[in-house]
Amino acid sequence: MSISKFDRRSFLAKSATGIAVASAIPAIFSQPAFAVTNPDTVDTVALGKTGLRVSRIAFGTGTRGWKRESDQTRIGIKKFVELSQHCYDRGIRFFDTADMYGSHTYVGEALKVMPRAKVTVLSKIMTYTRQGWYEAEPFNPCFDRLRKELNTDYIDIFLMHCMENGQWPEANKKYMEAMSRAKQDGLVKALGVSCHNYEALVEAASNPWVDVILARINPRSIRMDGSPEKIMQVLETARKNGKGIIGMKIFGCGDLVKEEEREQSLNFVINSGNVHCMTLGVDNKAHVDDNVTRVMRIVRG
Repeated sequence: MSISKFDRRSFLAKSATGIAVASAIPAIFSQPAFAVTNPDTVDTVALGKTGLRVSRIAFGTGTRGWKRESDQTRIGIKKFVELSQHCYDRGIRFFDTADMYGSHTYVGEALKVMPRAKVTVLSKIMTYTRQGWYEAEPFNPCFDRLRKELNTDYIDIFLMHCMENGQWPEANKKYMEAMSRAKQDGLVKALGVSCHNYEALVEAASNPWVDVILARINPRSIRMDGSPEKIMQVLETARKNGKGIIGMKIFGCGDLVKEEEREQSLNFVINSGNVHCMTLGVDNKAHVDDNVTRVMRIVRG
């Protein structure tokens, strides 16, 4: 099925005949409510050469996320959907999810009350077992489950999660082949990796299979894979190779939250020219508003 056939009406029709969200959570809102109430909304950007345009900020759903829960899921499903609506109103129409975060059913509920075609969904699959955190699954059953949990036929961006060495292509050939088939079938628009290791990032920057890289970057080397200068050089190479670059750990996973630290981090990332967009974890509307206002002020100079 081509992506052009994926619309909300057809998906709901399929749902009525038996495709159900894996975790049966009742719908919270019956009517969309997405009139933009604040003129200061985040802009959209081209994500490298993927052909995708995404909001410059993604709603990160994995703050302190492991064992299938995160700060975003801990606020509860109703507050999560309300927060997602507020993000949408402020122009943040990009969800950053992962199986490890346990946020798929939450995002699936949010997608019931917003136009799917106007939202970008990124998800990630763990390709190896981490004891006590995650048990790896074969691609096909995992991918089918995630789409059901997300309440969508297709996932815009799909990544292998947490690559920790430069040999990840050899170690994950079967996953990469399966992900490529999903892309060919129109079930995914862009493929790639999230990197938690310098050598893994270097490999991703030039690997032709990679469309999108999720990379840790901030000016203080907090929870990063090398010095800011060293990482930025790799990201520049990746950008020149047409990769879509999404920054994460912009605020050092909560370690860079003072006024001057937030300003420094956002200025560093945005003005580098090597990071197309960023994922920022939020759990309340005030954080959303601050992020949007601050980012757009820097973008406008």
